[in-house]
Amino acid sequence: MKRIAMTGGAGHIASQLRAFLCPEAEHLRLIDLKAPGNLAANESFLEADLADARAMREALEGMDGVIHLGGIPREAEIGDILRTNVLGTHNLYEAARANGVSRVVFASSNHATGFHPRSRTITPLDVPRPDSRYGLSKCWGELVAGLYYDTAGIRTLSIRIGNAATYPTSERSAAIWISGRDLWQLVKIGLTHPDIAAAVVYGMSRTDAGWWRDELAERLGYRPQDDAREHLRIEQANEGAVAAFFQGGGFCEPDHDGQIRLRDGDGLVVPAGTVS
Repeated sequence: MKRIAMTGGAGHIASQLRAFLCPEAEHLRLIDLKAPGNLAANESFLEADLADARAMREALEGMDGVIHLGGIPREAEIGDILRTNVLGTHNLYEAARANGVSRVVFASSNHATGFHPRSRTITPLDVPRPDSRYGLSKCWGELVAGLYYDTAGIRTLSIRIGNAATYPTSERSAAIWISGRDLWQLVKIGLTHPDIAAAVVYGMSRTDAGWWRDELAERLGYRPQDDAREHLRIEQANEGAVAAFFQGGGFCEPDHDGQIRLRDGDGLVVPAGTVS
């Protein structure tokens, strides 16, 4: 993995990863709609829209691997989500197939499973419960990764990123926070580990919250170096009842009628008063 493309190259997460990736990559091509600042000697910028299939094919020419961070990173109208996150991810994989790109690291999200209650520990093998149209698009991306391994041999590590802010600012963000260097460790595993086909892991640093258990990440060699509690700076509070109950927090509240509903792993109703 010498020549790496990174979609969303002007974003916050990309800026964290560039510091770790540049010393190791022969060339890093940053793809976005706006130019990132302070390009290193082995970095270049290419303006391209994820929804433009031709532009994406050109963007991945000569690349060995892709870190796919691009897309709408929050809840949005369904048309926007479909154009950028859904069609954009499809175009990314088609471009990878056309250019013989063998590796993708897909920035999935904790919002793919946001409607699991905070009282339950889940693993990447548990049923997705997206908390938003944004979360749905990340479930789509994880499934696309499997399709393109089965049909084209493209290997993908989908990382369900928790909170990738500079530091956690609430109890919820501390439960799922990941530092830049810990995220880089997972990205590097995704680009290089020989056993990855279409795997899904959670992206979190050390935490005592117990929301997620990820034996697969450990098997792949992930050893988080940073502890969320050591970086916590409380700036946010006062979650509503729905947000405070589910792992997805505030993403769970829009369009919600306020009634807490639970379902088990088979999709059956869990009686009120029971946690599942």
